[in-house]
Amino acid sequence: MLKRVLSFILITLFIATAGTTLFANEDGDWLYFTILHTNDEHSSLIPHSPAIDHLSNVGDDPTVGGFARLATAIKEIRAEKSEENEPVLVFNAGDFLGGSAFGWLATAGFSAELSLLQEMGYDAVTIGNHEYDYGTEVLTDYLLTAGYPEANKDTVVIASNTKPPENHSLVEKGVLNDTAVFELANGLRIGVFGLLGKDAESVASDVGKFEFLDRQETSRKMIKILEEENVDVIVALSHSGVKEDQELARNVEGIDIIIGGHCHSALHQPVVEKGTIIVQAGSLSRYLGQLELAYNPETGKLKINNDEGEPFLISIDGSIKPDPEISAMIDDYEDKLNQLVKEMTDGQVDDIMKPVIKSDFPITDLALQESPVGNFITDGMRMITEEVTGERVDVAIMANGSIRGSIIPGTMPDTKGLIPYYEIVEVIGLGYGKDGYPGYSIVSVYLTGDELARLLEVAVLLKELMGNTYFLQFSGLRYDYNPKNAILFTIPIMDQPLPSTRAVTKGEIYTGEGIQPVTGDEGYKAIKKGDEELYHIVTDTYILSFLPMIGDILPSLEVVPKHADGEPIDLTNRDEYVVSKNGMELKVWETVVRYAMAQDKGEEGIPIMPDYYADTANRINEVKGLSYMQIAGLTVAGITAALLIFFLVK
Repeated sequence: MLKRVLSFILITLFIATAGTTLFANEDGDWLYFTILHTNDEHSSLIPHSPAIDHLSNVGDDPTVGGFARLATAIKEIRAEKSEENEPVLVFNAGDFLGGSAFGWLATAGFSAELSLLQEMGYDAVTIGNHEYDYGTEVLTDYLLTAGYPEANKDTVVIASNTKPPENHSLVEKGVLNDTAVFELANGLRIGVFGLLGKDAESVASDVGKFEFLDRQETSRKMIKILEEENVDVIVALSHSGVKEDQELARNVEGIDIIIGGHCHSALHQPVVEKGTIIVQAGSLSRYLGQLELAYNPETGKLKINNDEGEPFLISIDGSIKPDPEISAMIDDYEDKLNQLVKEMTDGQVDDIMKPVIKSDFPITDLALQESPVGNFITDGMRMITEEVTGERVDVAIMANGSIRGSIIPGTMPDTKGLIPYYEIVEVIGLGYGKDGYPGYSIVSVYLTGDELARLLEVAVLLKELMGNTYFLQFSGLRYDYNPKNAILFTIPIMDQPLPSTRAVTKGEIYTGEGIQPVTGDEGYKAIKKGDEELYHIVTDTYILSFLPMIGDILPSLEVVPKHADGEPIDLTNRDEYVVSKNGMELKVWETVVRYAMAQDKGEEGIPIMPDYYADTANRINEVKGLSYMQIAGLTVAGITAALLIFFLVK
């Protein structure tokens, strides 16, 4: 009996460990190497959350991230591994650009982020969706300014499924690479290719005529090329998100490691999918990923070699001293950014760390619901555009995907409550205008009351079908909705959801002035279907670009942007709808900064954030109730029961 039990235990242990040899600890002739990795820095050159605390002269620095700290961490690990004769590779999985105001320098002819990554010794990077924030021509200039194609010999740019037009300078100059092979000092050959994922492509703001080839098909081709070059280990730099990375690993054989990005997942343990190791290091330079590996050239086996208790993600925080050379480069870029901001604000702001408002609370970002930061941003859009145009603005709209987080005031004794210019534009500074300046531009259109009612139905559908990125925040209206009524049912075979167009149970537009009240009916009037009255709507160029698609997909919910006289707008002519002042396009970030600076000042002469934005304001309200299909089912059941009782009694 004891032999049977022991045999059972041994067999069980064998089965349990057979699929996890990636973490095995066998003896043998192993070759060791380390991969350090980051992703989704989003131009977070300086420590943050909040950035102003990094300037504090009191106590320990509570901020996180920062390229100078990251440089120190990389340098220290390289030195440590050098003593052990262990090679180190450093990779980036995309979206190093776009997010903080430092990303704006790309529009002024500087390549801050990539130049810093080069200086830090990154071996390879791939291109994410936010590298396209300022369009393909700015991206092209950015790469050329960073020294490409010559710089590929040090920090290679790999974008295997990205295909610019054949006559594009990136193609003619050979800037983008399909693959790269790194021959390490221990003889190992590491093959690398790079991908932009499906979701990342769908949210890229301006890819022009660039095309993105099928990810799985491209991966198979790249693997074949790399295998023909006799590589030992194949690595994919994938700006796709964990779910797409797992799908790739399940469907494509031959990828040993996926260095991921896009979804900002901080994977404190690798995900292993069909033998493929998947890692990702969060976002905003909060972490440096460290993946220690061992390869057996005799068996071809690859295993994870991180010691027990050794983190796969290293926190980049105040405990790490900044690298002086990288710090000096960042200081220089900050000077350049201050000059650009001074130009864009007509001299109102000449220092990105200038406090523009003070708050006792964070203005929070919330997923899939109305948020205080969404209210603050859309209120600024509505009221400042009204001030600039001299025309009443009824409604302002912004999508969560363009809102990059909460606005966090300083927390240290000498920074407490202070919110600098930098903190606000980091939250709402994405995009660029045709005027060449950064930030999505404000657009001004008119919709009928009937179209506004349809737009609210679309807002509910976007939440239910597309998730948080497409959730819409509003100023100037409020509405109630039952999410159960968004979709009647899904059409079989086609897997196509059929919307009810009856999810919104109540919609009201605010007719008063200033901030709309949280409670009460005064100043509100119903938004009615069939109403032909025109309402003035402001949003940004990014959201406006999606409006024509509504009618193409769901004709019953079509909205047609109009002029004040009711004539349809020509969406190919920006002059018809983009709001301009003094020859420059009015930016979303500009309206929000101006709105902040317009608040009543406190004793220190700094504007004070209204308590209104400490919480939500009953603008978007989910109501409980049965869906139409449930009501129909209960009705049928009731009729059936009544008939049954009738016949039984009879």
